Amino acid sequence: MEASSTPPASVAVIGAGSWGTTVAAIVSAHAPTTLWGRNPAIVEAVASRHENPEYLPGIALPEHLRATTDLAEACVGAQVLIMAVPSHGFRAVLERAAPYVDVEAPVISLAKGIENETLLRMSEVVLEVLPHHDPDRVAVLTGPNLAVEIAEGQPAASVIACRDPDTARRLQLLCSSSRFRVYTNPDVVGCEIAGALKNVIAIAAGAAAGLGYGDNTQAALITRGLAELARLGSALGGAAMTFAGLAGLGDLVATCTSPKSRNRSVGFELGRGRSLDDIVAETNMVAEGVKSTPAVLQLAARAGIEMPIASLVGAVLTEGRNPADLVPELMLREAKAELHGLS
Repeated sequence: MEASSTPPASVAVIGAGSWGTTVAAIVSAHAPTTLWGRNPAIVEAVASRHENPEYLPGIALPEHLRATTDLAEACVGAQVLIMAVPSHGFRAVLERAAPYVDVEAPVISLAKGIENETLLRMSEVVLEVLPHHDPDRVAVLTGPNLAVEIAEGQPAASVIACRDPDTARRLQLLCSSSRFRVYTNPDVVGCEIAGALKNVIAIAAGAAAGLGYGDNTQAALITRGLAELARLGSALGGAAMTFAGLAGLGDLVATCTSPKSRNRSVGFELGRGRSLDDIVAETNMVAEGVKSTPAVLQLAARAGIEMPIASLVGAVLTEGRNPADLVPELMLREAKAELHGLS
């Protein structure tokens, strides 16, 4: 990546779920791209039939997109590494890939979660596993990005968060298409916290919908959820404007309102009275909010930040609380000025 107009010689995308496959298809228009997956059947289908039948059934993938189950084959020689592995498996896969990753290759995380054991953001995990990498060249792609819609070619926008402006610009061009508009933002911390917390709020919004509450309730939860997101993100070093942008409000709205949202769907089924174990067992996709809620709450406690919506989601997920308690408890909290909750 010697100049902004020069595409990388090759790109490795690690993780063949819906979003990893979608991003691989986009970037393959700009550079030779190899998609790594652990499932041989999916990899074979991508390579020979140009389809991911498990995660993006019926959507044609570029014929020039390569696929492999061999991490070394995917990573050796790649000038950009894109990690599309969920947060709970992110470190283990990156550790396996590490011996083959070029120290000069920028790394982009697509995961929207917090590592439970360490409370680290994914960019921080990257720097632990790849300690010789330049922190300014570790990036995050985030925003209102429902994979199926983008794979279908529906217009959408996203943010590439990276501290180095030149690297950000190059990755912006790599990840953009005529129907996928990518903006740059130097606020890696804010973008990652927004991406992780919006999943927690989406579970609450889904539960409210499952319980039969209407649009006013949904709007209130989303708006107050944004306040929680901004409070925690700002306390951890994020920029206030990030939370009003695509990585914050944009992603929050999409995840809280779309039936395609995994986290909202989990909340919806909880609101209908189903058990978390049954809901998780029947889906082949990861709802990051289920895994990240405990870590988000620990981060909030460490920062001294009050997060009533996230706390109630945590109680439902880990303590077996009834989702029907969520909205009434929020409504009965002490009355206060609206802007107090944004400070």
